Amino acid sequence: MSFLGTRAWMILALLGMTAAVGSGQQSYALRSPDGRIEVRIRAGERLAYDIAVRGKTVMENSTASIRIDGARLGVGVKMRGAKERSQDAVLEPQVKLKSARIREQYNELRLEAEGGFAATFRAYNEGAAYRLETALPQARVKVFDEEASFRFPEDYEVYYPAEESFLSHNERTYARRRLSSIAPGTLATLPVVVDAGGVKLAMAEADIEDYPGMWFRATGGKGLDVTFPPYPRKEALHTDRNLRVVEAEDYIAETRGSRTFPWRLVAVAEKDGELLTNPLVWLLQKPTEIADASWIRPGKVAWDWWNALNVYGVDFRSGVNTATYKYFIDFAAKYGIEYIVLDEGWYKLGNVLDVVPEVNMQEITSYAAQKKVGVILWVVWKTLADQMPAALDQFAKWGVKGIKVDFMQRDDQKVLNILQELTREAAKRKMLVDYHGVQRTALMTRTWPNIISNEGVKGLEWSKWSAEIEPAHTVMLPFTRMFLGPMDFTPGAMTNAARGSFAPLFQTPMSMGTRCHQLAMYAIYESPLQMLSDSPSKYLREPEMMEFLGPVPTVWDETVVLEASIGEHVAVARRHGRQWYVGAMTNWTGRELELRFDFLPPGEFAMTFYEDGVNAHRVGSDYRMRKGKVNRQTVLKVRLAPGGGWAARITP
Repeated sequence: MSFLGTRAWMILALLGMTAAVGSGQQSYALRSPDGRIEVRIRAGERLAYDIAVRGKTVMENSTASIRIDGARLGVGVKMRGAKERSQDAVLEPQVKLKSARIREQYNELRLEAEGGFAATFRAYNEGAAYRLETALPQARVKVFDEEASFRFPEDYEVYYPAEESFLSHNERTYARRRLSSIAPGTLATLPVVVDAGGVKLAMAEADIEDYPGMWFRATGGKGLDVTFPPYPRKEALHTDRNLRVVEAEDYIAETRGSRTFPWRLVAVAEKDGELLTNPLVWLLQKPTEIADASWIRPGKVAWDWWNALNVYGVDFRSGVNTATYKYFIDFAAKYGIEYIVLDEGWYKLGNVLDVVPEVNMQEITSYAAQKKVGVILWVVWKTLADQMPAALDQFAKWGVKGIKVDFMQRDDQKVLNILQELTREAAKRKMLVDYHGVQRTALMTRTWPNIISNEGVKGLEWSKWSAEIEPAHTVMLPFTRMFLGPMDFTPGAMTNAARGSFAPLFQTPMSMGTRCHQLAMYAIYESPLQMLSDSPSKYLREPEMMEFLGPVPTVWDETVVLEASIGEHVAVARRHGRQWYVGAMTNWTGRELELRFDFLPPGEFAMTFYEDGVNAHRVGSDYRMRKGKVNRQTVLKVRLAPGGGWAARITP
């Protein structure tokens, strides 16, 4: 257990219980364990707070309240008491996304007010957070609104993933804009990253349970508000997957009268690279619901949908059929790839128990088991929800290892509760879940480590129909969307287009940027279930690529950021056991990075690395594989082509 530093205790002693003269307002100060971050809290007419970093105020006059039934809690606060607490522990994630050990160190202040209302603030070395709490006499209440305003002292620039409505896959571009330039009312998904004069503030939430997801809403000024999808009153199903709310209630949640509400958090990064290693979202989640997670097996997965099942050089007609999936299994087994996924087409839409005649599911799963390859099944969420648990029981009988659940497009309380139930039922059957079509489940991976990955990201699939998955976007994602948790971007394209030579082709897709740009994603992007999106037929003809893609892990014991500038370039080293993998990516600006290998332990290491070819600026697939030796004194200049990358595997 750690304790507040002397200076912080002095502040609490002087300010903690001292009422402001003549105002009825009480003020408190809470500092991070290292003293850099200060949260200044005021409770009186409003519950309000500021955040300062090294004495500079980066957020001010932000307010919090909640309207339950007929009462607004957090307005006209009458204090009853304040309690301080500190924590210092080392946690070991059941699924090692960034590292094998995560330090949880914070100072906490819990404010208790009259009317069954409380607020808990925490200051971490990585940022700050608060959550509201109620202890009301009613067993059930309706939450009509929650206020969480984020106000800034200046009109800062912000990376804002704008949305059109609450019906969304949360696949957005993080565009850099001035706060005041965003039209009032414009929605945004998570996270929103604000550039507070060099210090980056990433704002999100954590520990969502029996509640809707939080969305940002622009004010047209120097701040942001939040809003929530209302509880659905009437829904209409379009095709098998688009369950739309056609009438909504005037409240956002119906829930318990005594409960804690989700954390509202602000991560602080004085260097851009700290956004990649910040664990705040994970730390603020409820601890695991799965006592024994030994059955959860991270790994890579061969995917059929992006490459449109384009296998060739075979003696069978490719498509959604048993022979094609056996070919995928053979490829996976050859390179130690843990899974294959059967995406859309294996069942007759509307009934997951009605397998198409071209697919013999028992034959496929039995063949996969012999080859030590797991099978994951894609399903539409609504169909699965309607047929649960019969469908999950059938999947378990077949020996299926996981499900890829798609097309939710909503995070109101009703849908998130269904997804919680689905995750729980999958865990009972020892099944992994990869959520697509929604973002909030990425914020539940500590509680439910069987959520092995999550989309809610504008990923490689968009290259099948648009030119938006360009290096400026792919280099932005590690600093923005990846902050939330696992990010199923689905990398791995083997047809690579330099700038000016890309075309969106649905049946024969390509990526924008170089081959090494794609390769580097496996070391930079975090996803315990990492897809190989292209055709096995292409990978089998690229043995040098498979020397990297075959062994590259998907979970990590240690992460070191080597170079990072948001939206410009990024270089990361990650350790798995005694091996290290390094990835570097740039936007459309070609550049040279100087990489230092002082993250290595003493000794000599063998390195196989992949660099952009001399003509990669013209032919995106141009690369060169080289081998050499490195040690902790090595300094290497790495040249990245426009839209380029660099990747390395380092072994003792």
